Amino acid sequence: MSEASIAALSAVGLFIGVLLFLEGGIRLGRAQSRRAGGSLEGGTGVIDTAVLALLGLLIGFTFNGAYARMESRRALIAREANAIGTAYLRLDLLPGEAQKVLRPLFRQYLEARLRSYEAIMADVPGYRAELGRLQGEIWTKAEVACRQVPGPPVTIVVLPAINEMIDITTTREMVAMTRVPGVIITLLFAVSLISALLAGYAMSTWMRRSWLHMILFAAIIAISIYVILDLENPRIGLIRLDAADVVLQHLLEKIN
Repeated sequence: MSEASIAALSAVGLFIGVLLFLEGGIRLGRAQSRRAGGSLEGGTGVIDTAVLALLGLLIGFTFNGAYARMESRRALIAREANAIGTAYLRLDLLPGEAQKVLRPLFRQYLEARLRSYEAIMADVPGYRAELGRLQGEIWTKAEVACRQVPGPPVTIVVLPAINEMIDITTTREMVAMTRVPGVIITLLFAVSLISALLAGYAMSTWMRRSWLHMILFAAIIAISIYVILDLENPRIGLIRLDAADVVLQHLLEKIN
């Protein structure tokens, strides 16, 4: 099962769970009211407010972190496109024969990077092996070509650019693997359910259940947490980074 499916199922499960805990809170409050002779003890509003405030803080904290990571991934795509484009342009400083060998390799490398999502989903070891082979071949051939040019300026200009192009893949992989800690997600779900229980308990004094309020409360919490989980998977969810890949596609069109 994909992470996108897990996120959707988690949101649906949370929606149902919040409704159940709201109903449980209502029944608990009414049962206690009957035992107390028709009235509930006051003074619990402060606790309810504190728990709901904690829920809001957790949702805001996790949403901000997930959105920041997505923006970081988007920025890294543009940074990689710039790195590849710069390294490709600096091939002009190498001998003609070396350029004829390296330019097709750059095109293959960029095509491999554009296929990174599909390749990672299908075969992680195969994708990494192909990428490592292309990186090693580009570096080796560029290093040999730089030695054919007298003086250090070409080496100083070309090799650092290729090194930056290679290093950015590790940075992107590290950022892609960074997720909100599981303990925070667990705490977020737990506080959501506890908040629903307390809200239901407070609603037990109403003459009739307000299903509108109950459904809206559950939906808002479930949708908010689903968006957080979806932001953590920008390649397979509803919120995607596909538009950012356009810069790499445009660069591929410019490479001969």
